[in-house]
This record gives sequence, structure tokens and C-alpha cells, in this order.
Amino acid sequence: MSSRASKGTAVVALAATAGILVSAVPAGATTKYTPGAPGAGDPYFPDMGNGGYDVAHYDIALKYDPVGKGIQAVTGIQARATQNLSRFNLDFLGPLRISSLRVNGAKAAFRRTGAQELEITPRKGLRKNSKFTVTVAYSGVPQTINDATLGTSGWVPTSDGALMVNQPFGAATVYPVNDTPADKATYRFFLTAPKSLTTLANGDFSGKVTKGGLTTTRWEMRQPMASELSMLTIGKYDVLSGKTSTGIPNITATDQALGISPALGREFHDQTALIQDFLATKFGRYPFTSTGGIVVRANIGYALETQARSIYDRAHAPGTLPSRTTIAHELAHQWYGDSSTPERWSDIWLNEGFATYAEWLYLEKFQNKPVQQSFDETYATPADDDLWKPLTADPGRDNIFHPTVYDRGAMTVHALRLEIGEKDFARLIKEWPARNRGGTFTTREFIRFAEDISGERLDDLFRKWVFTSGKPSL
Repeated sequence: MSSRASKGTAVVALAATAGILVSAVPAGATTKYTPGAPGAGDPYFPDMGNGGYDVAHYDIALKYDPVGKGIQAVTGIQARATQNLSRFNLDFLGPLRISSLRVNGAKAAFRRTGAQELEITPRKGLRKNSKFTVTVAYSGVPQTINDATLGTSGWVPTSDGALMVNQPFGAATVYPVNDTPADKATYRFFLTAPKSLTTLANGDFSGKVTKGGLTTTRWEMRQPMASELSMLTIGKYDVLSGKTSTGIPNITATDQALGISPALGREFHDQTALIQDFLATKFGRYPFTSTGGIVVRANIGYALETQARSIYDRAHAPGTLPSRTTIAHELAHQWYGDSSTPERWSDIWLNEGFATYAEWLYLEKFQNKPVQQSFDETYATPADDDLWKPLTADPGRDNIFHPTVYDRGAMTVHALRLEIGEKDFARLIKEWPARNRGGTFTTREFIRFAEDISGERLDDLFRKWVFTSGKPSL
């Protein structure tokens, strides 16, 4: 999906023009159909994502079986062909068994190939710019991914249910998907489980129905979302609902297995609202229509900025809340990383650098620790430390969660602030996520934007901070 509204307008215009050209093809002319690419072209994850189409929307209806720990599910996909397609791929990983697959309502041929490819051949080719639907019914116990360097993702069983977390991969273990940040879409979740369990997902809560001992909840993410940011969880939770001071619906939940007191649950709820409203004064209007967070016992060992409702694992410290700087970090991602998303994984420093910088902003506002002090303490890391070794703007597949992405990324943000001055920096950190709302971007685009805002050439600054290994000089 395009990173700017102007690009989107151009795409619509081109699509309209293409439609006219197709209709003008002489009678009897043969249309050539070719397969979509089985990858999206990201060198870090060449098997992830696919080419030949753009997804607009996912409907995920999932029923959880607490006895077998598995699911029955139907995923519906609305998409548009970006070429004349003879066949196309979705990412679908693990042992889930497909019982039915239809394209535009008609049965389609399919096969599983490679590690995660679901290759689909519709009964007839799909013309460029035509809209089409895919409906896949499947069941089984989804796979948990345990990557040696990138950790746990996908479907994570818990003591009373399950959690789905998907960064950098994992979505394809639970639903068929074009698993690339470059193809965002809106979502609806229909989650069914025994009425004794709570089901939660991204987005706005839009109702529930209880029948025959089962409850189905409906959640809607109305703004474009990358698949790596999708989330759902099933289990026993204490849930609080309210609004932030600026009127944004706020839903938070704490896993009962953690033994978090009602008072701490309320504190987490209130702090989520408070910190979000503070960050909005720095980064501009909150980009989604609801917010919140979920404290879980999942043994994944991290917090994750799942869109509009972040996940915080506290299995290592039951009865306690995530730190307020962690909450600030994950909420900052809603602007930097979620609404505005790097097109390729090599540019993740712009997610994590700004989120880490938000921690420093929080400490300055609420604990009287100047941002400059946080910078100085981090910069004092010895020059031979591993922090300085990877390239921040291209750390490599196994280093996308390396400290250079977080800490050196935040130092880069501060170095930019010192270079361009307070007025231009304040403008930049609001206008950048607004400019890219719902879309994707690259590091080079960010640099050009910073240069446009400041009127300065910034090649040297970014060369030494993100494109060069080693500790930069001040």
C-alpha cells in the first residue's frame, strides 16, 4: 500500500486508465496471464509476502477448542489484482488442514509448496485491476515459531487459552495472508470460545453474542494494518473499558493467571490513557479509533506493539505491571511502526529508534530526567561494545532486534534534533507519521523529508549514524 495519499490518488487514476485500456483491446485479442511472485522481495525474509495482488481486507472467523487446543477457522480475503494473474500465492505455514478454498465463490485448485506457500489457481485468470475474493476454511492446531535469534511468534498456547503474536513472522501460522508490511489491509475478527473465556483482538470492539455456551466477539481494525501487527488472545482476563482524556476508547486487560490486583489493573488502564495522551502532544493526533493494552502470561519474553492494543508479557514477574517506559515505548509505536510502517525490515530502526526516544521523552516529562542525559548515558557505551557494530539502517536479518536498532536509533533521532533545531524537530516528529498514516516508507524517504523540513543537507549525519559501523564522533 502506498505511503502517501498522493500516491494512492495516482494509483486510482492509473487503475481507471488501465480499465479503459483493457476495454479497448480489439475483439479476439488474447490476454496473457502470468503467476504472481511467491515473495515480496524483502532480502531479510524472501519467502514472506507475495506479488501480483494487493489485499484490501481480511475477515477472520476463528473458533477455539479448549480441549484439543486447536481452531476451526474461515478467512475471507478481499484483494485487487495488480497484474493479469494465472495463479497467486498466500503465506500459510504449519500443519493446519484446508477443507475448502474458493476464489470469487468458485472452487479453486491449490497446493502447499515450500515452507509457507499456498499456491492457488483460480478457474479462470484474474484481470489486472479486477477485485476478487478468496475464502479458505481450515482447522487444526496452529504452529508456534521458535526462531533461534528472533524469538517466539505465531500461535502461543497459554495455561487457559492462546495468544497470537506475529513479529516478524507468525501471522501465516494462524491465517492465510500476504505476510509483508508492504501490503496493509483492514481487518475484522470474529472470535468464538466457551463463554468462560475472554477473546480479544486488534481494533474496536463491536459486539458479542452468546449461544449454546459459546460467546463470539467481534473486533474491527478499520485502519490499514500490517499482518505482523495483528493480534488475538483467548483466556481468562480482567477487562476494563473507558476513554482517554481526548475521547479515544481504551480497552485494557490483565491475565488472571498473573494474579494482578484490581488496583494494579486500574493503574495499567489509567497509565495507558495518560501516556498515550502525552505522546499525542509530541507526535500528533492518535492514528487509530481505539487503544489499550493486554498484560499476558505467555512466556514469550517481550512486549509487542500489536496495532492499537499492545501485548505485554509478564510471565517472568507475575503480579506486576510493565514499566511505564515500556508502555511509552509500545504506545509510541502506534505512530512510528504501526500507522507509519517501514516497507522493508532493514528500516526497522525508525520504528524502534523513535519508540526508544519516546521512553526518553517520558522520563523527561514525568521523572525530570533530561533527554540529553539519556543520550549521554547511552553514548557512553564503550566503542568496542557490540552496540556499535551492525549498520543501524541495515542490521541484517538476525539483528532486527539488536540494541543498535533501539539505542543507536534513538541516539540518531536526538542527533537529528540537535542538528535541525527544536522548531523543525517538533514539526518533523508530528508531520512524518501524519504524512505516512496508513502507509509505508523507507529510510531514504525519511532523510529527504527531514531535509525538506529543515532546509539542510543531512547526508553526513545519517551516514555516520545509520549507514556506518562503529561509534560516531560528536
